Formats: sequence, structure tokens, C-alpha cells
Amino acid sequence: MQQRSGWHRLLGNRNWSHEQYLAAVLSLEVSSREASGSLIRVKGAGFDSVKSLEDFNYDFQSAAPRDVIAHLATGAYLQEGRNIVLLCPPGTGKTHLATALGVKACGQGHRVLFASATTWVTRLTTSYRAGTLTKDLAKLRRYPLLIVDEVGYIPFETEAVNLFFQLVSSRYEHASLILTIDLPFSGWGEVFGNHVVASAMIDRIVHHAEVITLKGSSYRLKNTNTTLPSEKQENKAQ
Repeated sequence: MQQRSGWHRLLGNRNWSHEQYLAAVLSLEVSSREASGSLIRVKGAGFDSVKSLEDFNYDFQSAAPRDVIAHLATGAYLQEGRNIVLLCPPGTGKTHLATALGVKACGQGHRVLFASATTWVTRLTTSYRAGTLTKDLAKLRRYPLLIVDEVGYIPFETEAVNLFFQLVSSRYEHASLILTIDLPFSGWGEVFGNHVVASAMIDRIVHHAEVITLKGSSYRLKNTNTTLPSEKQENKAQ
């Protein structure tokens, strides 16, 4: 009764037929449930902080492909099980983009999980040692989107490399991944400690993927005189 009164206040005293009024109420009910479901999915995704594409600073990152990002925001890649790889130096917006696309996916009705690469490895290691890895990978495939942030910040141990490879392989052509990493593909062998495995992993990730490369200095350090080592190397090369 209380909710019905709320709908009445929202709809006002319009001269609608009973059928029109009922259709409007049902539309509002559906919209309310969708909004509530979206909030639940965003909360369950485990984002470090909620970001939006509308807040992305294109003035600072003018090289960002707006048309590509706008297309990804539609969520079409999720229907095709495609991946997104964000190859960018620290502070150039890759985590913001990954999070914002994840939030968009939540709003479109998809379940999402977000975590750093080290957290994913810890989770996979726990599953492996408990003897539940195969079962848990199957459960993760039910999530249309997994986001793996900060790949490459810490080199992977041998066991971690094998487990991460199994995660990538289990989702290949089934469900989507978004990965953020500071290094170009040529440097992945250093991260994973095995060029053969790194090559096989890149092959599976990139086969159906949109690769976005952002360049430039760190947004977080733009008002300081600090220069990151990676930026020094890039400037020297230029």
C-alpha cells in the first residue's frame, strides 16, 4: 500500500485510464528493481572505488579512443566473450577505464568480479591447494566479466603463472576478461617468468580482444615534479 502511494505521488493526478496507469506503475516498478539490482551487482563486484566513464578525463588523456570506448560501453563484447586489454603506464587511467566498464556491465545486468592480479593469484592458489580449482573455475565462468587489475606489478612465481594460465584458458571463448598492465606484450615474459607460457597466454587473450594503449605521464603526479622511471625511459627513447 505504501509503495502504491509512492507511485501515485510520482505519477501525479493525470487523467489516465486504468490500463495506462497500471502500465506506468509496472514500468516504474521494473526500473526500480533494475536500479536496485545494478547497485547490488556493483557492490558485489569488489571494486576498489566506483568510477564512471563520464568522469574519465579525456582532456588529460586525449589519445584515448573515444569511439572504441563508447562502443565497449554498450557491452556488446560481453555477448561475444571478447576481452579488453589496457596497456598503459602507471597513472594514465587504465584502472579507471576498467572499473567504469565494469560498472557499465553491472548496469546492463551482468555479474562482475574485480580484483588485483595478486588477489586473483591468491584466490586461485587457495582453490588449488583445497582441491577445488576445477570447480571454482567453472563457477567463475558464470560471471560474464572478470577484471584483473595491475598485472605485472609483482613478477609471478611458477605456481602462480600456471594457475593464472588456467584462469585465462578456462574463459577463452566463453566469457570476458579485462586486464590492466603496465608492460607491452614483449615484456610479459618477464612478468610470468616463462616466455612460452606468456606467448600462449597472450595468444588466448588477444585472439578475441580490444587492445587499448594509453600513453603519457601519471595523472596523479601531474601537479608535481616527480617523474616515474618508466616515463624517464620513454622520454629518453624519444
